[in-house]
Amino acid sequence: LTFFDGYGLQTLETQENLDLTYSQNIWYNYLVIWELTICKKENIRMDKVVNFGLGFVTGRPNVCKVINNTYEQLINQFKDTDTNVKLTIFILFDLGYQYTTRVDFYGIIPSVYKDIKIKYITPEDIEEEKKKLIAKEILTKANADLFFGHGHAKGRNSLMYYALKSKVDYLLFWDDDEYPVACIKDENTNEIIWKKQDNIAMHLKYIEQADVTIGYHCGYISPIPYVELDEDVDKEKFKCFIEALGNDIISWDSIREKFIKYNGITYADPKLASGEGTYEIKSDGVGKWVSGSTLCLNMKKINKIPAFYNPEGARGEDTFFSTKLNDSKVIKVPVYHFHDGFLKYTNITRGKYPKTLRKIKTSEEQIEQRFYKASRGWIKYKPLFEYITNSKNYKNSIENTYKNLEMGIPEVNKLFENDEFDVLLNDLKEYDEKVKKHYNEYVKTNEIWDKLKLIF
Repeated sequence: LTFFDGYGLQTLETQENLDLTYSQNIWYNYLVIWELTICKKENIRMDKVVNFGLGFVTGRPNVCKVINNTYEQLINQFKDTDTNVKLTIFILFDLGYQYTTRVDFYGIIPSVYKDIKIKYITPEDIEEEKKKLIAKEILTKANADLFFGHGHAKGRNSLMYYALKSKVDYLLFWDDDEYPVACIKDENTNEIIWKKQDNIAMHLKYIEQADVTIGYHCGYISPIPYVELDEDVDKEKFKCFIEALGNDIISWDSIREKFIKYNGITYADPKLASGEGTYEIKSDGVGKWVSGSTLCLNMKKINKIPAFYNPEGARGEDTFFSTKLNDSKVIKVPVYHFHDGFLKYTNITRGKYPKTLRKIKTSEEQIEQRFYKASRGWIKYKPLFEYITNSKNYKNSIENTYKNLEMGIPEVNKLFENDEFDVLLNDLKEYDEKVKKHYNEYVKTNEIWDKLKLIF
């Protein structure tokens, strides 16, 4: 307690301090009465305060629908607790991703603002911040351009920087096609049990003792549409294509199993969806593998948080982030986000839950382009992924990837009745030639981040 008693500022560090002056006793009593009466009457909370940030790096207006329809669920997670959680939602939008207008991202309804602070990070904000850092000679223009901006990695880096500026304690990344609910399949009826997830509360429960926490995904977690193996495509040739794209998340065995058993859908584990089953992720010698969403960072331990990076036009920002987590404590927490990877179930945010989830077929509108863009993003980061994780066998790995693409691409082209996927062969060649440049950028990005951390 700090107060002015006529002799200057006085501080009481504990209520048990018995050696009080007369004036200190008076002020202490006033403060106790104020806490018990005024605070109670005005509903002012005197308990622990946590500044929790939610980070959306987005290019789709769906982000507004997600926030508008889930904000009450977010607030209610802490309604009956002794923790005063102050929520800030950061929205970093990219107007070039789907050629949207600025107005599309300002659809947050007024009632959200009652209990949640909304912080937009605009393209102008980012450019202005870059100029300030260059003017102060903290960064060169080249370094500022490498770290800040839009896209998968630069967007997340920019958002982390603004979260630090805003003195956020913890930051949870959340993608705009994910909803805090789990889909559990009833094996007897084949219908789905939907269970709401206390995503913030579950991460907060463990992040204080960790550097990073990571949750689970269910639903359509991959943009690979459903195909009938040996009917729509030749299974062995399609396997070659998937293995060419393979990385820390995608493998033929997991894709094949989901096709055969669950029509390409991932269902939630009932125990995990009920909050059971926490463990620490151990390094496999290369990294501690996490995804880029339902990913929570302890901003109070910022020296344990690396930067994100991906080669220009590629994916893999979470993969390369993961390779820098070997010295960080990473906890896998039992909480789900439903990934609506094809945006076919946006009504889930309004509590309209389907009894079943259907196959997403290749013939549906926009599905080909979704898969095509994802495939190019994956193949473009394959060389750097192999360079970091398998440097001794790098050349052989790239040669095998190229052979698998040559075998698999004609089958995928036949599936979509065009030859668009041929470009992946050129993408692989180009990014193989640039792999050392991309590796240097990957290292440099983390050096820039370490320099920026010293500001705060």
